[in-house]
Amino acid sequence: MKVDLLDKIKNSIYENITEKKIGIAFSGGVDSTLISKICVDLGYDVTLLTIGFPESHDILFSKEVNLQLKLIHNILEIDSHTFKETAFKIKQIIQTDNLSWNENCIAFYYVSKLARSLGIHFVVTANGIDELFCGYNAYRMAISEGESKISEVMNLKLDNEIKMMVAVNQIASEFNVKIIQPLLSPAFIEFAKTIPISEKIHDSEDLLRKHIIRELACDIGVPEISYTKRKKALQYGSKIHKALLKSK
Repeated sequence: MKVDLLDKIKNSIYENITEKKIGIAFSGGVDSTLISKICVDLGYDVTLLTIGFPESHDILFSKEVNLQLKLIHNILEIDSHTFKETAFKIKQIIQTDNLSWNENCIAFYYVSKLARSLGIHFVVTANGIDELFCGYNAYRMAISEGESKISEVMNLKLDNEIKMMVAVNQIASEFNVKIIQPLLSPAFIEFAKTIPISEKIHDSEDLLRKHIIRELACDIGVPEISYTKRKKALQYGSKIHKALLKSK
């Protein structure tokens, strides 16, 4: 199953990423590190892009992981003095009170700004892994109700993620940057849903989850500190969530 999974990820990358020079939104977590490693192995010219407030988890952890990856890595530290103005501007553009959407659009605003400063016009993300491989705590809550409930949660999260990434690309377009999510392609979604739930989450006490993804990461040489790390969402790891709540 892991061999098939790796092949499907590679196929989805090939089909959706036509440019050789790419940035990858990088936190050091298993998802972004897995995608980075596969893209490098496939011959793409990869630059890791990390954003966050100074001393945030994502900035510190991404540096630690890349000590082993040894890839080109660029970091943009968010300026707290202009953050409120930027957050307000983004909310006016996407016109939603959905906190997660606003947080993610803010994060990708900074990722796109960083990419543009480096002459990078295509940024790849690992969005889709948490949705398809039970990365969220919501799956722990759902598993006691059976696989049909897991599927219901999965479909809702996928629908939300696909719609949110349209908003993200609306924000990125200001910098003439396109955000690409190869693991949200219809073909990959269809395949990922055939992988047994037991390969993704074990029970309601499973704090790690995404087991087949972590095993694949181990197999292809992702650093252990990355594939054994519990999930920390972008808006928390970058401290954007905390800053956005403070700015209200």
